[in-house]
Amino acid sequence: MNLAVKWIREIKERDNQHRLKGYRDKAELIRKRNLDAWYDGQLQAESLRLQKEAESGTPLDELLVDAYALVCEAAKRTLGLRPYDVQLMASIALHEGYVIEQHTGEGKTLSAVLPAYLHALSGEGVHVLTFNDYLAKRDADWMGPIYQYLGLTASAVQAGMRLSEKREAYASHITYVTAKEAGFDYLRDTIALDEADTVHRPFHYVIVDEADSLLLDEARVPLVIAGEPGSSGDDGSRFAAVARQLRQEDHYDFDEYKRNVYLSEAGAAKAESLLGCGNLYESHNSDSLMALNCALHAELLLQRDVDYIVRDGKIELIDEYTGRVAENRHLPDGLQAALTAKEGLQSKAGGNILGTITLQHFLSLYPKICGMTATAHVSAMEFGDIYALEVVPIPPNRPNIRIDYPHRIYSHKEAKLKALVQEISSVHATGRPILIGTSSVEESEMLAEALAAANVPCHVLNAKNDAKEAELIAKAGELGAVTVSTNMAGRGVDIRLGGGNPAQGEVVAKLGGLYVIGTHIHQSVRIDNQLRGRSGRQGDPGASVFFVSLEDELLLKFGMEKELRGLRQDEALSESVLPSKISHIQRVIMGQNFHIRQELNSYSDMVEDQRRMLYAERLDILNGKAPMSASEQRVRLYFIDKFWAEHLAYVSYIRESIHLTSLANRNPIDEFHEQIIQAFAEIPAKINKESADMLIKLGGSNDPAMWEKFGLRTPASTWTYIINDQYMESLQNRGAWNPGTIIAYWMRRMLRPVFGWSKF
Repeated sequence: MNLAVKWIREIKERDNQHRLKGYRDKAELIRKRNLDAWYDGQLQAESLRLQKEAESGTPLDELLVDAYALVCEAAKRTLGLRPYDVQLMASIALHEGYVIEQHTGEGKTLSAVLPAYLHALSGEGVHVLTFNDYLAKRDADWMGPIYQYLGLTASAVQAGMRLSEKREAYASHITYVTAKEAGFDYLRDTIALDEADTVHRPFHYVIVDEADSLLLDEARVPLVIAGEPGSSGDDGSRFAAVARQLRQEDHYDFDEYKRNVYLSEAGAAKAESLLGCGNLYESHNSDSLMALNCALHAELLLQRDVDYIVRDGKIELIDEYTGRVAENRHLPDGLQAALTAKEGLQSKAGGNILGTITLQHFLSLYPKICGMTATAHVSAMEFGDIYALEVVPIPPNRPNIRIDYPHRIYSHKEAKLKALVQEISSVHATGRPILIGTSSVEESEMLAEALAAANVPCHVLNAKNDAKEAELIAKAGELGAVTVSTNMAGRGVDIRLGGGNPAQGEVVAKLGGLYVIGTHIHQSVRIDNQLRGRSGRQGDPGASVFFVSLEDELLLKFGMEKELRGLRQDEALSESVLPSKISHIQRVIMGQNFHIRQELNSYSDMVEDQRRMLYAERLDILNGKAPMSASEQRVRLYFIDKFWAEHLAYVSYIRESIHLTSLANRNPIDEFHEQIIQAFAEIPAKINKESADMLIKLGGSNDPAMWEKFGLRTPASTWTYIINDQYMESLQNRGAWNPGTIIAYWMRRMLRPVFGWSKF
């Protein structure tokens, strides 16, 4: 097996080297198209010629060399930038539809301009999807002069823009926008009752920046548009109180990796007694059982200041990948209510869901997709499996000379914290800048306090303020700077030695460059590499190291504390086997997460297929392709939306309770598909009947006042949010029910109704 893997890797490496040689040869052709002597009018006339060629159907491959040479000259004249050969190679790979791995500081922003310009020549529009609003505006403003010089328009979409402003921005040749905002705008379009209220035009070509984050880490994140939330009828406080009275081992237990909590037989009996509800596992108690499961999950698996914070009387979730407060993030309704009840806050209902789409499904709407990131190679298999995208590693412009030290492994957390403070203090005393990546808000604040006690001043970044964070991260390379950050604060921002001051940069370089310290390892090696990559840009000196404790949550789940055999020491552990075991754990978790994502896609894929079928009809009506009067159009659109919203509510209910079918030895995914297919099949008849009845009431009137009278309008107000789907991941692992629990469950189901036993 190892020989086969090695053989496959060698073949892929040969293919990649062959591909890169082709890119180098083409980059040389672009360089030979020297346009130095051309005056501005000639360059702009050439751009107009290329537009006409593209619009007339000339393949873009045939225009690439001329177009890229033109952009190179425009970049030099407008911004003083001259793309490196490796940037040209990256831009060719992007045009060909690959995910490129281009190291931090290698100029991905400029690399994207060339394929964006080439694909915009046809007039069909190009989207560059960024990580946050700040980067969208920064990149559009920064690169805008190149496009404008060549006669094209570039705009940035920002959250909170008016509809007319967004429509104008999406009409530009190139639009910079976050993936989430583009997705939310698409959802708003899907409930518009008039074409004039839509903002998107047909999708064409997309370049995904920070592709690993958007295409993998957040791929399954459901974007939601819903009616305005109202007060919840059941605040969940009863179930929170019950959950607090249950004890581990007596009443519940966790699965092997502590992803799941489940009731034991005794726990179910205790809960039934406290709730006075009878058999929890009877069908009429399914809502109570689900609410209790949510309460247990909120009480035992969600940690304050790790998974969420409470601010201004509201729950604010923390993004698991960035470690920062996630804007507009919402748990599935049942779990959100349970968490709110746990913290004793006023519960709000999520509002009627009008539409939803995952980022993965939204991105699949683009006919042509490519991406760029500094860390793609580790996840090449996932890119291929989910998007049929290949990864092309682009060589750096200058060799990477960063030193990546082995992990420093400690027996317990206190020893690790003590060693961290000592290391940071001693390095800071030399003036060398330090960037420290932490796992959570709680950890970043705890470390900042420990550093303050050691007289080491530092900046702490752990909240959502992209512009401020970008400014502070950019200064992380200044002499004497100590920056404590959660995982991806300021992602997309270059850290220059000396903060961009050449003289100070030389001093920092002599000190060894930026020193990056990770306070923990992540589930994915790719995210560790993202942190390492903040140092050593463009051949700069630098170093990175991770401090690890065998009591860190990730390692505890795999029983690594057993390696201690009772030993606790302040010095780093020297056992040579530990690093390989830690590396093995990361590989196992990455494999598990990949499998979980594949399984969970099986749930959302079917719903997305149904949405597309219904939306195709809706789009034909909205665009006037289906012959109907104005009143017929309004009525049918209204009832399509009404019954789709009802279907989504049903899907959500089934989705949150379907894991219980695994106890009956039925496949939950098959059961889910069967139920939602049956429900979806009933929608056309409902739409037809309700539409016909309403048209009779309207008497054929096309008067908008009559439409208002009968309620044929979109909701007065809507809001958008993101569902944090980690809870669904835990439900996916409900296979952890042990045999005793399954036997007890079925005995309760079969025997209690027969004998009328109140307890068993």
